[in-house]
Amino acid sequence: MILPVSACLLGIPCRYDGQSQPCPELLPLWNHHTFLPVCPEMMGGLAVPRVPAERQGEMVITREGRDVTNAYRQGAKRTLALLKQQGCSCILLKENSPSCGCGRIYDGTFSGILAWGNGVTAQLLQENGIQIFGESQICAWKEFLGL
Repeated sequence: MILPVSACLLGIPCRYDGQSQPCPELLPLWNHHTFLPVCPEMMGGLAVPRVPAERQGEMVITREGRDVTNAYRQGAKRTLALLKQQGCSCILLKENSPSCGCGRIYDGTFSGILAWGNGVTAQLLQENGIQIFGESQICAWKEFLGL
């Protein structure tokens, strides 16, 4: 079974700060499943490291005020195409991200405040019938997959 997961949760240093956010709960699955690491920001052409960005309505703006919406949308489209190509019906995403956040994301003020909403990729995937889960929902994700 192919398991699409935000690359940073698999220990790949692709976050805006050049770090990863490994999810130890994924380790027991390594020997029995094939992971498909995805980083929509990198798939949209953004570098690592990069200036932090947050959603402001339908736009994604860096802390320096640069509009990076197109890169985020491009990465979201490429992620959706990859998941469709691989026949994936769900994905485990990094929470709070302006791309992968599901349910809650930073509010666009760069003050560390979370607000209700989805990242650009999470929103597009959900609109296209892909079930999205954040890393705090790993038990529900595993149940959905029958793991």
